[in-house]
Amino acid sequence: MLELEIVETSALQDIDYILGTMRSCAALGISFSLDDFGTGYSSLSYLKRLPISTLKLNQSFVRDILTDADDLAILQGVSRLAEAFELATIAEGVETTAHMKKLLEIGYHFGQGYGIARPMPAAELPGWLASWSIKD
Repeated sequence: MLELEIVETSALQDIDYILGTMRSCAALGISFSLDDFGTGYSSLSYLKRLPISTLKLNQSFVRDILTDADDLAILQGVSRLAEAFELATIAEGVETTAHMKKLLEIGYHFGQGYGIARPMPAAELPGWLASWSIKD
């Protein structure tokens, strides 16, 4: 039930050491999310080698998907790539309901940002979960 985020640029600095460490952790049931995917040294060979379960897209790609065809194309392409590798995707910077709906439309199932919720104390989470829905 534990997933650690590793920043793409950090994961690739000493790939053999990182691979060994990640594999040891995976043997203990720990999974990994590759954070800020697309902002560093994105390489398909690294994507293939790293034992990750999730790609986390940087908010710089999400911010303008409603107005920038290139950002939308990047998110669509990464969604298909993740699907081919059987990886989950998380979009950072989901700031509005319109962003959320567009991301759901192109295949993203997870997101984070103020369009979903602002940071809150743990005690408030059950009430938020009980009342939250996508608003128009």
